[in-house]
Amino acid sequence: MSATKTESLRRIERELGVLLHRVRRRTARSAAAVHPDLQPAALPVLLFVLDHEGVHASDVVEHFGIDKGAVSRHVAHLESLGLLARTCDPDDRRAQTIVTTDLGRDRVEAVRAERRKVVAGRLTDWSSDDLAGLADLLARYNSSLEAPAQDD
Repeated sequence: MSATKTESLRRIERELGVLLHRVRRRTARSAAAVHPDLQPAALPVLLFVLDHEGVHASDVVEHFGIDKGAVSRHVAHLESLGLLARTCDPDDRRAQTIVTTDLGRDRVEAVRAERRKVVAGRLTDWSSDDLAGLADLLARYNSSLEAPAQDD
């Protein structure tokens, strides 16, 4: 590997570290904005359910790669805050699906709208091509991460 490519990979690693730190902080702020008692670790579960209405707990387990007990605790926490509800699966009356309540949907959408305004404000000097390019590169990067690792 060339020195230039190695240095670029180091820069990417540093920048991803900064990004991850910011995402953690934003997640905590977003969770508090959705509900003052919302645990930040439960916010991704709420967002996943909102984006995939009517999921089973097993879908959440599979998506996040966390154990069933953790998902159950997150769902119970979100349910106690009135943000999620469990309903009977129409295809299998023995199973339950998880849905977002109107309150959960409204609060998440308000937080997302506010976040989009903040991001748009920070990127006002970026051209449409720059924004599209970043979106394309991020999608490509995320696709690369989905591929099986060679050294696992």
